[in-house]
Amino acid sequence: MRFPFLFVARGCKAVPRLQQSQFPSPLSALPRYQRISVLAHLCKDERSYFITTPIFYVNASPHLGHLYSAVIADCLHRYKLLQGFNSKFATGTDEHGLKIQQAAEAAGKDPLTFCTDVSERFKHLFSSCNISYTDYIRTTEQRHRQAVEHFWSVLWNKGLIYKGSYEGWYSTQDESFLTPLQVGDAVDSSGKQIKVSLESGHQVEWMKEENYLFRLSAFQTQLLDWLKGNPQAIQPERFYQTVLQWLQHDTPDLSVSRQRSRLQWGISVPNDPEQTIYVWLDALVNYLTVAGYPDKHDQWWNVAHHIVGKDILTFHAIYWPAFLLGAGLPLPQTIYVHSHWTSGGRKMSKSLGNVVDPLQRSQMFTTDGMRYFLLRQGVPDSDCDYTDRKVIRLLNAELTDSLGGLLNRCVAPALNPTQVYPSFCPEFFPREQGGRAVAEDYHMLDAVKNLPAVVEQHFESIHVYKALEAITVCVRQTNAFVQRHTPWKLDKSNSEEQRWLDTIIHVSLECLRIYGTLLQPIVPEISDKLLSRLGVQSGERSWATLNFLPRYQGMDCPFEGRALGSDSGVLFSRLENENVDKQKPTKAQKAAKQK
Repeated sequence: MRFPFLFVARGCKAVPRLQQSQFPSPLSALPRYQRISVLAHLCKDERSYFITTPIFYVNASPHLGHLYSAVIADCLHRYKLLQGFNSKFATGTDEHGLKIQQAAEAAGKDPLTFCTDVSERFKHLFSSCNISYTDYIRTTEQRHRQAVEHFWSVLWNKGLIYKGSYEGWYSTQDESFLTPLQVGDAVDSSGKQIKVSLESGHQVEWMKEENYLFRLSAFQTQLLDWLKGNPQAIQPERFYQTVLQWLQHDTPDLSVSRQRSRLQWGISVPNDPEQTIYVWLDALVNYLTVAGYPDKHDQWWNVAHHIVGKDILTFHAIYWPAFLLGAGLPLPQTIYVHSHWTSGGRKMSKSLGNVVDPLQRSQMFTTDGMRYFLLRQGVPDSDCDYTDRKVIRLLNAELTDSLGGLLNRCVAPALNPTQVYPSFCPEFFPREQGGRAVAEDYHMLDAVKNLPAVVEQHFESIHVYKALEAITVCVRQTNAFVQRHTPWKLDKSNSEEQRWLDTIIHVSLECLRIYGTLLQPIVPEISDKLLSRLGVQSGERSWATLNFLPRYQGMDCPFEGRALGSDSGVLFSRLENENVDKQKPTKAQKAAKQK
């Protein structure tokens, strides 16, 4: 059946989406950041925001892809806090399943001890990389068990789960059931013919057993209606189209339990101790657990957004929405999907020796350095390649030389001996051209003035790299502005020349203030250092303070004449190639040389 209406996620309450009016709202004419401000007065709870990473499987230590997911979510969380939202940010670990059961046995540990050890490694990585989560969920927690059991009971009582016989392909590595179209032929290391998952390459086995199934087939039409009515529900666009294509094919009912004799490490099916709840149904409910399900989840669940890797898109874009529809709960507002990281052009693997340790690299290149690289180079639509040299080149060029060089110039005692935010003189930089400013200078002002809206647009669509690209272009323009007018050549004994020098520095510091404010979600420590050097106080660093160059607009500037903050050294120290050059070549690199 089709739903007569869909529920729209709202911070205040769930309201039915009726047919859209043909007349646009007066608010639609305003820029988005102004609409947010207006709507905040209409409904305080509208300002809530809930962002999640996937919960990470504890069968192995964290890798670069895990950190990438966490950094994206952390960036969006910090961005929303800057905009005045009440933001919740959840991450954690997925600790049930056959793979964990087998890994714990191989390690000679009981499953919970094994899970705790690995989960702590994720916590340590996130703490070291300044991931500011507000909730860390483990699926072995009692609060989560209660949420899963309640969620199962809701689906069961609605007749959406039934007991039957399941027969099909199953991948233990992926903890996933597969259709025949998702399986292909391959040969293992001994030359034996095997069946593998076409997506992951992992071996699959034919499984036939009695268990519980979820009526996934009943939700195919509703899922299509949801996506067609909400084209922004899955971003970027490439993955939205992928899911639409998947839903053109039949969606067979999904096995949602395993026999207890095969899988002991998991949550038992309520009222049937002989069955264990399927690990993905268990894991996906974590988002509801964090929101407060089943008692007090409305505030957060109505504003939920997920960050996921492309390899788990099926679970989050088909299974999870179907489960939620079945339970009568609102669907996530957005599912943001990112691609994978390769190393030296190859998929990371222990056998190739090209696995990148994110903790070790964050210590080598600094926490902010790694955050900046991942968000600057990470393109959600396609896989990205990691090399240490690429990190060094990027950080030296954009953080040390461009941004750091600009700050050093503007606060240097030679140009700013009094160490204050100097005055702006409108006669040298009038609203209409005719002063000492030239056409390129006005183009720079326009670019910086529009930068917050550009950055916001790219943050909202998870294209953080485009936001950083826009900031980088403006930083270069500001450097060109300073270079063009060579303030170090001006005669400071001449009052007119001094006022023009002050104006150049004032404009440049205003640009730096905007860049530092916008960069806070990406490089919080560098941004704090930059803004502190400019004398910008903690209460002057929100999205609402992004009023660029007010003196140019005929308004007062709160920073004019203010003492700069203390000099704490260079903004970002130059990275050297020495450590990289001394690293041993990986097996993959050795193999490439032998070809």
